[in-house]
Amino acid sequence: MARLIYSAITSLDGYVEDEQGQFDWAEPDAEVMAAVNELERPIGTYLYGRRMYDTMVFWETADTGPDQPPGDRDFTQLWRAADKVVYSRTLRSVASARTRIERQFVPAAVHRLKEASSADLSIGGAELAGQAMAAGLVDECHLFLNPVIVGGGKGALPRGVRARLQLVHERRFAGGVVHLHYRCV
Repeated sequence: MARLIYSAITSLDGYVEDEQGQFDWAEPDAEVMAAVNELERPIGTYLYGRRMYDTMVFWETADTGPDQPPGDRDFTQLWRAADKVVYSRTLRSVASARTRIERQFVPAAVHRLKEASSADLSIGGAELAGQAMAAGLVDECHLFLNPVIVGGGKGALPRGVRARLQLVHERRFAGGVVHLHYRCV
């Protein structure tokens, strides 16, 4: 069975975006981007909420020329090669290949997708990931903690959901980012 993996780049105080909806403070440097790409390499399908998809669809048309950073070129290729499922009640069409829309998040359907997939799945968007965590579907959690406090905004982890996690690995980067890899138990 494939794993469902939640990864998020967060502030030290646990937010994926600040109170104004900004996340410019979370742009990974080359070292962090290379690590993110290694985590993304086994992903065959991305599950996104609407807002996360709107952010990530940038990679569909991102420049892959030699003037682009190697980490960005690598991520662009990884993202384009994967299937995408967007959960949205209002989205009428998608702007990326290999993408389909689902009108609602159905835990049993995601469980069946995990069983049928030969490659791991990634879930993106804190709200959608929270639903998957509440349903007991998330197998691993990767948090990239940035050395910044934003004081509020959208939390990386869901409120009102209890889950037991086991720390598998931690890695510190030269720029102050810390990667925490947890297994959901």
